[in-house]
Amino acid sequence: MKKRLVFILNPLKGKRHLVYLEKNIREVIDQNVYDIELKCTEYSKHGTVLAKEAAASGAYAVVAVGGDGTVNDITAGLLDSDTILAVLPGGSGNGLARSLKIPLQLKAALQLINKGKVRHIDVGFANGRPFISNAGLAFDAYIAWQFAHTPHHSLPYYVWLVTKHMWSYKEWEFEIEVDGKPLKEQCLMVSVANAEQLGYNFKLAPHASLTDGVLDLVVIRKIPKLMMSNIIWHAVTGTMHKSRYVTTMTGKEFKIKHPKLRIMQTDGDSFECANEVDITLKKGALPIMVP
Repeated sequence: MKKRLVFILNPLKGKRHLVYLEKNIREVIDQNVYDIELKCTEYSKHGTVLAKEAAASGAYAVVAVGGDGTVNDITAGLLDSDTILAVLPGGSGNGLARSLKIPLQLKAALQLINKGKVRHIDVGFANGRPFISNAGLAFDAYIAWQFAHTPHHSLPYYVWLVTKHMWSYKEWEFEIEVDGKPLKEQCLMVSVANAEQLGYNFKLAPHASLTDGVLDLVVIRKIPKLMMSNIIWHAVTGTMHKSRYVTTMTGKEFKIKHPKLRIMQTDGDSFECANEVDITLKKGALPIMVP
């Protein structure tokens, strides 16, 4: 009996791109093993609904075609089911795909699905909202909010936003608890990472693992603006933990608060939040196809 494989695609890239994707999917996926279904999202968070429906109807796997935001939406629909997640990277940063070494090339990623190797990875939750790669509550959340409200989703534009806003951004003193241990820091960034990357090979937490049962807190303290290039260099080279402006800790439960906190991001998607965020972890909660 064939296994049912449901691809969830975002149609915003245009009909020509959808035709290209479908052609490659049907050419590469082994149809002696899989029955293929393609579904397109029609509105924000529709991926979660489609993934939940696929899982409820017994799909073997759901393939998220897109970036980290798409993967996050579909993950939310698959949790607490036996349906496996697969990823065809198609976003701008592709942080999860890079962390798991999933090929960024379409045909290579499709061949990965044919091989069918599955691994269970941990899932984080920020005030109940799931994330796979990371959750952030300071400068990165602000930039994610700005990035979401522009039509230009590219690395050069992201770098331009960071460069533009870092000069005027005011750091806050956050109250943080890591497994009950208190910490106060004047922060440029406060992130809790499950995977090493934010995307674009920007390694926020180079020692983070998706299977170790803990999350990595990364705090970038108040830093002279002219030293921002030093932070970027550490991130690109995977040595963030060696910067004198960075504090890292691991834990399973985090509380992060500030009276003015209003925005956070999970897996690159920004949204409004309460001024106190509780972050937890569920070990091995998501089966996913990996190299």
